[in-house]
Amino acid sequence: MNKLSTFMIAFAMLLLGLASGYWLANQQSNQAITKKNLSKKIFFYRNPMNPEVTSATPTQDSMGMAYIPVYEENSSHQKDPIGTVKIDGVTIQNMGVRTAKAHYATLSHKVRAVGRVAYDEERMLHLHPKTEGWIEALNVDKTGQWVEKNADLLSIYSPKLVSTQQEYILALKNLKALKDSPIADIRRGAKELVQSTLERLKLLDVPEHQLHELKHQHKIKKSLHIHSPMEGVVMKIGAREGQFVTPTTEIYMIADLRKIWVYADIYEYELPWVKKGDAVEIQLAGIPGKTFSGHLAYIYPYADAQTRTIKVRLVFDNPDLLLKPDMFAEVTIYADAQKDVLVIPAEAVIRSGTRKQVFIVREPGKFEPRLVILGLESSGKVAVIKGVQAGEEVVTSAQFLIDSESKLREATAKMLDQQNHAKTKLPNKMMGHSHMKHQEMVHD
Repeated sequence: MNKLSTFMIAFAMLLLGLASGYWLANQQSNQAITKKNLSKKIFFYRNPMNPEVTSATPTQDSMGMAYIPVYEENSSHQKDPIGTVKIDGVTIQNMGVRTAKAHYATLSHKVRAVGRVAYDEERMLHLHPKTEGWIEALNVDKTGQWVEKNADLLSIYSPKLVSTQQEYILALKNLKALKDSPIADIRRGAKELVQSTLERLKLLDVPEHQLHELKHQHKIKKSLHIHSPMEGVVMKIGAREGQFVTPTTEIYMIADLRKIWVYADIYEYELPWVKKGDAVEIQLAGIPGKTFSGHLAYIYPYADAQTRTIKVRLVFDNPDLLLKPDMFAEVTIYADAQKDVLVIPAEAVIRSGTRKQVFIVREPGKFEPRLVILGLESSGKVAVIKGVQAGEEVVTSAQFLIDSESKLREATAKMLDQQNHAKTKLPNKMMGHSHMKHQEMVHD
């Protein structure tokens, strides 16, 4: 029993000694801090629960908690740029602050969009008759057919064509009869009549072989054969056998699909990347596993008011006719790379309205806010036009926490400047009042 009592007494004395030592050390530390702070000027007092609330004099909040004094070393009233933040190493590690250096690099970009396959407008033909009449025969009567150049498409009966042929034959006979006339004007007039009648037949698209037969055989053709001026696929047939047609009737629409266009819409922010001649690739769900290569041929000079996009025209070879108008395609535009561009990670930029800001590491634990002017952005990197130099270190994570503290210090610095400005004005006003009183006394 005596041994147990002795042990308990010794343990209690040990606890009492440790507590006394801790209290004495804490008192000495507080005294040291107090002495250190007493030698410094208090700029203002800050609410412990809301640092944005400050007071010029000691006070308490609604819960009775005393405002915390802010001394000279903790204030932003220093030579550092306004908003500069100092953070100890432990806090930096807990916040997970990461940094990266600004460096020169090559920026490349791929613009992706959805495209629509369309006809090459330079390889389309809308065929109309040059005279009115009736279609007697359609030699090409199915859409989707491939026709060669000069292929016989149809024959048309036109009374106007028949009468013009008759005039041509009469002109030929007249020329034969008057070719030996001793009067030159008569011979010249006969030749001019033949020539003018022949030109009218050519303007009616009478083919050469029919003109040759008409000239040598003097046989009038009831029907005019219309031939294809180009090779391509018949996309539309606008008339059938026996139908009466006029020059306003579109009989055929023929398109050469061996070269096609693709229209794509790109967003405004991607416009600086693309230019005429850029390499382009497309892939289509209807043609799996195949990639078509082409180039960007034209950027349209206007934007779509609804989608805020700009239309571009792409050109592709299509020798196998796999690409069909109105198909949808996945478009990839390979923009030219920009070399030797000063870049930083895009995540380092704090975007607030029109302001774009980064935090520069001035020294370990010190971060300076700096406004920047940015250029193009690609693959997580953004070009810096102004505000950052090569080799400077920027904060890439936890910068929003640093930014909140920076804004607080910036606001504090502005408040202190206003207070100092007010203090400098007050003595001047007092001197002015004293001078006025002195003048009044002299006047009296």
